[in-house]
Amino acid sequence: MAPDRAELTYSDLPAGVEHVLATLTDAGHEAVLVGGAVRDRLLGLAPGTWDWDAATSATPDEVAALFPSSTWENRFGTVTVRGVPPVEVTSFRAEGVYRDARRPDEVRFGVSLDEDLARRDFTINAIAWVPLDLAARRGRLVDPAGGVADLERRTLRTVGDPRARFGEDALRLIRAARLAARFDLALDPMTEAAARELAPTAAGISGERIRDELSRILGLPERPSRGLLLLEDLGLLAVVLPELAALRGIPQEKRAPGDALDHTFAAVDAVPHDAPGDARLAALVHDLGKATTLADGHFIDHEVVGARLARRVLERLRFARTRIDRIVAAVEQHMYNYEPEWTDAAIRRFIRRLSVVDRDLLFALRRADNAASGVGHAGERNQLELERRIATELERQPELLLGRRLAIDGHDLQAALGLQPGPELGELLDRLSEAALDDPDRNERDALLALAREFIGER
Repeated sequence: MAPDRAELTYSDLPAGVEHVLATLTDAGHEAVLVGGAVRDRLLGLAPGTWDWDAATSATPDEVAALFPSSTWENRFGTVTVRGVPPVEVTSFRAEGVYRDARRPDEVRFGVSLDEDLARRDFTINAIAWVPLDLAARRGRLVDPAGGVADLERRTLRTVGDPRARFGEDALRLIRAARLAARFDLALDPMTEAAARELAPTAAGISGERIRDELSRILGLPERPSRGLLLLEDLGLLAVVLPELAALRGIPQEKRAPGDALDHTFAAVDAVPHDAPGDARLAALVHDLGKATTLADGHFIDHEVVGARLARRVLERLRFARTRIDRIVAAVEQHMYNYEPEWTDAAIRRFIRRLSVVDRDLLFALRRADNAASGVGHAGERNQLELERRIATELERQPELLLGRRLAIDGHDLQAALGLQPGPELGELLDRLSEAALDDPDRNERDALLALAREFIGER
């Protein structure tokens, strides 16, 4: 890594980013790269993962005028220049006080680069790359807060007084845990002390902002539990996710050691990075019910209680309704107990029971749960056999199992048997449906009508 003002070459600088910087400098403005793109370049990370952020001495109006296809929808001077990749261009600015612990009351443009860097959250995000020769991708680092040295020391430290930085925006408390986990950094002692002291202020963060940071933690390529454990250690987990923190100290008898929270974190880690969407989020909330259902060594109906709690948590965090419904359904059904002795009819009933469940999500959750319970290999063999048998039955009777379609309906029963609409007709259709699940060959009009006559004769 290079010290402040040292030269650094961006050999892989995208042409679209170069165009933005060149357009601004050709118009007589300062233009630099800042934030994650500089930090990640210094860490040697692949550029495909970077967000491209630029800062400039130009005002937002001047930036927008230079890029007609850009958008500017906020008062903080950030103009998004569309392209491949898109570049967010923010005017150099200083900020006033944060009376709402989220946004500055006042933004002042026309300041220097050093003043702009001084307002940022962490030193590793307050490093700028100033182009010297864009064609050659050559530039120099500007690092007034010592972020380069902190990267070398693997330290996360706020810019300036940590109590002031966290007091300006409490979301930075959660962001500290995410960044430390993502880059394997240790919190600077003063930064850590301030985070612990101010952890209760995270209660004022909106659900949407917590959701976004939590999603980034869960999206870490490996061991997202590092960020979750740091949230707990700093006292933040009990503030933003008290239902999850309540699992600490809840004992459980599994092959893998640890309590219910340890198990939950292990389940999150067990979900591969490329697993079905929301599988890690489902793993995070799948055992919330264990905090209140332990009795005689068993968690009675914890999946049902947990599904209700999961819905409450996800709604508070403002996740989309469709995502909530998918996750809650998987949580409610994750305690199925397949045995090779199940009959084919039992498999068909299981498929019907899961007709409104995302099976890919459910099975990814179950695999993670098995791995975290210490039964990964045996559980995987069991799971593969179940999925094979499900595929066989779906190939035989897709309409009956997925569409819940019998070869006859209520109108057929009324016409052929002279029945009247009412509860008895619905009960008869349910019995016919169960009979078809027992023997799919019965799902044929004449056979079902004959069976209906038998059922009527039993009354």
